[in-house]
Amino acid sequence: MGRVIFQASMSLDGFMTASDQTPEEPLGKSGEQLHEWAFSSDPRDREYVEHAPDHGGATIAGRVTYEHSLPWWGADGPSGAERVPTFIVTHEVPDASPEDGVYTFVTDGIESALRQAQEVAGEQHVMIVGGANLGREYIAAGLVDEIQIHLVPVLFGTGTRMFEDMSVGHLQLEPIEVLDRPLATHIRYRIVK
Repeated sequence: MGRVIFQASMSLDGFMTASDQTPEEPLGKSGEQLHEWAFSSDPRDREYVEHAPDHGGATIAGRVTYEHSLPWWGADGPSGAERVPTFIVTHEVPDASPEDGVYTFVTDGIESALRQAQEVAGEQHVMIVGGANLGREYIAAGLVDEIQIHLVPVLFGTGTRMFEDMSVGHLQLEPIEVLDRPLATHIRYRIVK
């Protein structure tokens, strides 16, 4: 079985979104800065994106991330043309979703979503993407093996904090890799269990 990896872009002051979120700006005012590294034309950023760990065998996202990202993801999901199966943790299945989409809606909790994702992924890893609340739930439940943070050199001051009110006590992390690129520092940590 592969690793369970939580991955997120975050401001230097720990925010996954800026304040003043709207449907047009789901990451808040100027929040898209958090993802500019992934679309940069700088050769060093491109090299990281092209050689970064693959999308794994399955992805898990929360309903808010799904709703906000669907206009960009479309039927293919966050992995694009790779069409990695994506499990959406939600309280209620939406009335409609893209035809021939990669999405499975899971209404019976994070453990069920992970179990289903691991069955599909087999030996490949499972990526948990976006969503501070979902990430906190998985980390607090002890279900994450690795945390990947794309640390962006910006201070938002307000927004959605990633590591707030987690109630996990002292959680030891072991650095695996740190790559400094122009628009983000990419940090991988193994959770010491």
